[in-house]
Amino acid sequence: MESKAKTTVSFHSGILTIGGTIIEVAYKDAHIFFDFGTEYRPELNLTDEKLTTLLTNRLIPELKGLYDERLGYSYQGNDGEEYQHTAVFLSHAHLDHSKMINYLDPEIPLYTMKETKTILRSLNRNGDFLIPSPFEEKNFTRDLIGLEAHDVIQIGEISVEIVPVDHDAYGAAALLIRTPDQFLVYTGDLRLHGYDREKTEAFCKQARHTDLLMMEGVSISFPEREADADQISVLSEEELVQEFVRLMEENPERQITFNGYPANVLRFIKLIEFSPRTVVLEANMAALLQEVRNLKVRYYYAEENSRIQALDPELEVPYEVLINDQTTYLWQVVNKFENLQGGGLYVHSDAQPLGDFDPQYAIFLNLLEELQVSFVRLSLSGHAFEEDLNEIIRMIEPKLLVPIHTLKPEKLENPYGKRILPNRGDKIIL
Repeated sequence: MESKAKTTVSFHSGILTIGGTIIEVAYKDAHIFFDFGTEYRPELNLTDEKLTTLLTNRLIPELKGLYDERLGYSYQGNDGEEYQHTAVFLSHAHLDHSKMINYLDPEIPLYTMKETKTILRSLNRNGDFLIPSPFEEKNFTRDLIGLEAHDVIQIGEISVEIVPVDHDAYGAAALLIRTPDQFLVYTGDLRLHGYDREKTEAFCKQARHTDLLMMEGVSISFPEREADADQISVLSEEELVQEFVRLMEENPERQITFNGYPANVLRFIKLIEFSPRTVVLEANMAALLQEVRNLKVRYYYAEENSRIQALDPELEVPYEVLINDQTTYLWQVVNKFENLQGGGLYVHSDAQPLGDFDPQYAIFLNLLEELQVSFVRLSLSGHAFEEDLNEIIRMIEPKLLVPIHTLKPEKLENPYGKRILPNRGDKIIL
């Protein structure tokens, strides 16, 4: 007798927003979810990140049976299904994809690339990256199962292959999801202009002719945004590092500092490789490079009470040396900006605050201006450019396209099949 089971896809969140993607794929008695972050809305100026606060502000969705029971959560949705097998997958370490993993039921397995597992544990070393669990130590990070590229996990009759892609978070991956009747693809976040372009291209070959492509479209979300006068425009990671080098060569006797997003491991490594000055990283970033790539680099402590035993003491550079330097070092500054030299140069390379949508950004710029420290923005998107989004669709030729993780999903077309634009909470049967 032919099975009447169908694959269903529920778009719990991540529709018409940037970040906070949580999608569920279900078949028979099994279901999987991806990812498990929160929507990023700094303008809300929330005073806490309790589960109830995030739900009230719609930064996360109602989810049946996923949140830690100890949080006292009571499901308010209309999902009446019961499942025997449940799992959650993370595509990468960015907070809008991972921030609330400590709220996930400890009994539910959480899978991700082994690099992402290491990055999350390293970044949460001081308990200030992920939302903390109220039942654990401050720096607690829940169990993650680190996977090798192309590992396949079986959840009931759903199989999931994790496939690396190019993104500005090291260890980023897409998911190839197979049920007995469908082949589905989740891109995670990806691009073609980083150091790992070939990974995205190889992923597209594997995803070719998928039944359903769930694809991010961050870069097409802001067509009305005006150009930033402080931004040095670059089109690739290689070009970005070249601009760093140019700035150092043009300012041989000037204090030069920078900051960047820690998960962009390859940018830090290439900067160290090509910099004409000695690069010195804040100790936590140096520890991350050591843990992820076994790379030992010069470092300093921004806070003396947070010493890391794994770092080689011979590579430490005293903070006082950096503060008084003008010629030898390019160093990462993460706090105490008031100590920077007037007349110095600071390079903002995708560090927080990320942009003018964050109220802290204007405050940060005003501080540097008062200190007479020149501000340069040298950033590069981790998301595919609009023309590259179309190229990715061309390489995959999906039968059905669902644009997600974007404010303008209608801008992504599918010349090779159908397209649907779901609303938050919609469930489709394939």
